[in-house]
Amino acid sequence: MHYNMAQLLKEPTGSTRDYEVDDSFEGPEGGMDRAQGWVRVIRTHQGLLVRTELETQVNLTCGRCVSQFDSHSTLKMEEESFPSVDPATGRTTDPPEEAEGVVLLDAQHDLDMTEVIRQYVLTEVPIKPLCCEECLGLCPECGTNLNKKKCKCNTASADPRWDALAELLTERRQ
Repeated sequence: MHYNMAQLLKEPTGSTRDYEVDDSFEGPEGGMDRAQGWVRVIRTHQGLLVRTELETQVNLTCGRCVSQFDSHSTLKMEEESFPSVDPATGRTTDPPEEAEGVVLLDAQHDLDMTEVIRQYVLTEVPIKPLCCEECLGLCPECGTNLNKKKCKCNTASADPRWDALAELLTERRQ
């Protein structure tokens, strides 16, 4: 997701560029995930304001049954970006002091949104992703995925104080 902003940086404040996005990026688990939507870049007095709305599809691993599944989410973001080289003079510029952590354009005025989108997606991924709310997980004895088939293991509680909770789980499975 690279965009050349050289021409936009030469235009007056308020000028815009709109882009359609249908691209892949490296997701939180190292695989290639998808993002579709739009990017609007607005020229500001010091740099660029980038607004994005994307539908993302991220491949995750369930925290209970260890199955792979696709998670879909809508990602809205607004980021400021500043040139590292003045487009008029070609001299290296320093970003404003309040610009810590913003995206800088490279020397050719390219805006690379790949890493920013990856970081936003990471904030959307739950700490313990689940393939579904009712995921039963794996059998602690044999490792069978209990969502796909019921195992024949004896899952009796070792501690009788847990028997009441075990009964609730048995009722839920039926």
